[in-house]
Parts: sequence; C-alpha cells; structure tokens
Amino acid sequence: MKVIHRPLSSVALEPAHGGTGFRRLYAASGDLQSEGFEAFAYGFLPAGASFDWHNHADVDELMLVISGQGVVTDRDGEYEYAPGDLFIFPANVDHAIRNTSAVDHEYIFVRVHI
Repeated sequence: MKVIHRPLSSVALEPAHGGTGFRRLYAASGDLQSEGFEAFAYGFLPAGASFDWHNHADVDELMLVISGQGVVTDRDGEYEYAPGDLFIFPANVDHAIRNTSAVDHEYIFVRVHI
C-alpha cells in the first residue's frame, strides 16, 4: 500500500444524514488496511442547520467539535457542545446534531465497525 493524498479540491461536499448538514468524506472503507474502519469525514452545519435523527448500524462514531456551539440530542436528553468537545455515539444509538447559532459549525467524524 502506498500513501494516498486527497487534496481538498478532490473531496466533494455532499449532504449528510438528512437535515441541512454537509460533509466531505475524506476516507472510507477500503482506503485503509483495517477491516474495522468505515469513515473519516469533515462535517459542516450552516447556521440553524441540523443532522436529523439517525444512527449507524453496527458502527461506533466519534465526533470532535472543531468550531461552534450547539446541541446533540439522543433519546435520553440534550447535550450542549463547544469547540474541543468529543462525543462518542455507540453503534445503533439514535442521535441528532443541531447548530443553534448564527454561525457555521465544523466537526470531524470517525466511524468504526463493531
């Protein structure tokens, strides 16, 4: 395996998880030798936007907040977030993410098969 380089210009901005959020999927299954790896993505939520309710079947997800303050919701409650916060979404757990502010937010997501 050799080094893979993906310049920003080669990674499309695409809709993600319903709602009005977007992502750039920088790496996906098959890009790494690890069988458990599913994805590495850079997520964006415009002001007032959301990633609607969803879950990842048999996939754990990590979310690192890069910029912005908003709210993560699961079936047990709501959790405010700020830059530097990390969320761990266990596989099969419903969750949503809302940008409750007037500025765009950015996140890093890593997903791993269980």
